[in-house]
Amino acid sequence: MKKYAIALALLTGFSLPVAAQSIGGQYRVEGTNFDGSPYSGQAEIILTSDTSCDIRWITNSTEAGGICMRNDNSFAAGYKLGDEIGLVIYKIMPDGTLNGLWTIAGKSGAGTEVLIPVR
Repeated sequence: MKKYAIALALLTGFSLPVAAQSIGGQYRVEGTNFDGSPYSGQAEIILTSDTSCDIRWITNSTEAGGICMRNDNSFAAGYKLGDEIGLVIYKIMPDGTLNGLWTIAGKSGAGTEVLIPVR
């Protein structure tokens, strides 16, 4: 029984850094558009509460911004890009990188995006 308690404590300990890790800050952006073409840029996440935030991207000559929310190791953002509305969902990785999939309302397809913390 003691072995199981130690194993459970270790497993719980390994999950804590992801849940406790702050996502606020500056990021390098690497992504792909719907057609697979690459893009890059920068992003900033500004925490507004324990679970919500503002996010802003600058990629090539394009700017977008919106609101975001964290839930455990998931992170989602709704954003406005010109006249279009989009959604991106990220998985928070143990190293702080955010691996995402995004789309724009009314369009077919999805793009990928990785936010890499700037330290």
